[in-house]
Amino acid sequence: TGADMLTGTWRLNVAKSKYSPGPAPQSNTIKIESVEGGLKLVGDGVDSQGRKTHNLYTAKFDGSDYPTNAMLDAKPNPNAADTVSWKRIDDYTYEVTNKLKGKTLTVARHAISKDGKTRTVTTTGTNAQGQKVNNTTVFEKQ
Repeated sequence: TGADMLTGTWRLNVAKSKYSPGPAPQSNTIKIESVEGGLKLVGDGVDSQGRKTHNLYTAKFDGSDYPTNAMLDAKPNPNAADTVSWKRIDDYTYEVTNKLKGKTLTVARHAISKDGKTRTVTTTGTNAQGQKVNNTTVFEKQ
């Protein structure tokens, strides 16, 4: 099923990814587990300035907003989305809306390759600073 394509450990391939505005993070690893009707996500990485990032949430594939817990160096990240909503388009495609204080920041389209080894995320919108975001990030299943 679709959630099975999504579950697992995904490592960001920084070299294959494009960030606008940059700079790109140094690393990011995302673990996705299947839960009833949705997923549990844990992300750990290092941002462009060497700060540790941590993101944790559970969301259903119902388009509802679910709270996220985004941390920067073990403190709440004021510039990160505080809610996320997931919609399943098909087994290989998901749409994720990130909001801050009820306002949509970005929409991310997740496309999983047919072999299940690559997940390409196209993110558009604006960040918390109001800058236009147009990112293409490539994750490889570990």
